[in-house]
Amino acid sequence: MNWEKKDIFNCLWRSSTGIFLFLFALMGPAKAGDALSALTFRMAGDELRTRVVVIFDAKPELSTFLLEHPHRLVINLPKANFGFDRSSLEPRGLVTNVRYGLVGDDRSRMILTLRGPFKVEGVRVVKNENAPGYRLMADIVASSDREFAEAIAAQNAGTGATLAVLKGDRIGQSEEPAPPHVFTVMIDPGHGGIDAGAEGRHGVKEKEVTLAFGREFRDILAKNTDIRVLMTREDDTFLRLSERVRIARQHEADLFISIHADTINLDSIRGATVYTLSDKASDSMASAIAERENKSDAIAGITHEEPPAVSDILADLMRRETHAFSLNFAGKVVHSLQDEISLINNPHRSAGFQVLRAPDVPSVLVEIGYLSNAEDEKLMTDPAWRTRVANRLAEAVKVFSAVRTGEMANR
Repeated sequence: MNWEKKDIFNCLWRSSTGIFLFLFALMGPAKAGDALSALTFRMAGDELRTRVVVIFDAKPELSTFLLEHPHRLVINLPKANFGFDRSSLEPRGLVTNVRYGLVGDDRSRMILTLRGPFKVEGVRVVKNENAPGYRLMADIVASSDREFAEAIAAQNAGTGATLAVLKGDRIGQSEEPAPPHVFTVMIDPGHGGIDAGAEGRHGVKEKEVTLAFGREFRDILAKNTDIRVLMTREDDTFLRLSERVRIARQHEADLFISIHADTINLDSIRGATVYTLSDKASDSMASAIAERENKSDAIAGITHEEPPAVSDILADLMRRETHAFSLNFAGKVVHSLQDEISLINNPHRSAGFQVLRAPDVPSVLVEIGYLSNAEDEKLMTDPAWRTRVANRLAEAVKVFSAVRTGEMANR
């Protein structure tokens, strides 16, 4: 789906057109001096990219600005009456809360609270083509802490507050300059919370295996002072697939490693596997595993909504470069693990894993073993085995980080 096309809006529009026309017919067209009417509110997307659509009875004159702690987008409007359906304001995608109302005799305001740092790709007001009124469309994309801080600084510089940073609703003194970027690895223990993942013959749960391995891997990798190590979850917490990716982007991760321990139909198959992203699966086993992993959100009762895509040459080039780095790291993982632990036949495979879809973060999914195999299940609960495998995986990261850090320094 193309972000510039009208498919997303059309889906939103069909669901609200009847209500909108009914309200418009009751009120009649706006007259000079009348308060603006904000009739419907809709959101679409996920934790990486969200579009907000608001239908007005007349063209609104608006301005926007950003706030942090928490991250918010503020939309200033003329005096307006709000007729939103409360159900349309429920958290969706990047937006966790929507507030609105009068802030003066002749001014209104909408405040969108976001899950984390973001950037506004655009705010447009266009006339409806097949119905009266206008629609506001705000395209919001997850970004990093650094990018959001730069946007706040640029915003304040534009208002003359060059040395100020917005904190809550107040202006305070700017913080110290951000430290130099350190090669950052985001470890993602698969599953968690209500989503237990796979289960072995002896009741071993995948979410417990991946968390235990993730912690061990983190502790080993953190011994390298030139590598910053973070985890998407450090306890038994459920995270949406797109939320895991958003967290990696928020911290400008240079590498995303998702840890898993699935089950497959053939209990004789065992050993580690490294997966990278591809539109077409490398084989039927990879396809089946990706399909199962992509259903993690559904287990928690969350329906997956395909985020709008971006049709842009630079974005496409970024994805290709990121994919090349992912393939490079996958090769290093296989090389580091071989002759040390058991690997399945053709240990580097690919499929359409949702959790690997960050356009700017090299990402791999590592199956450290398969809980459907009795030997693998036994090994994955052995602390000594976890340490050995985590050490080998850490070696692959160190080799990759040394190369990437050198490349970035020479740019």
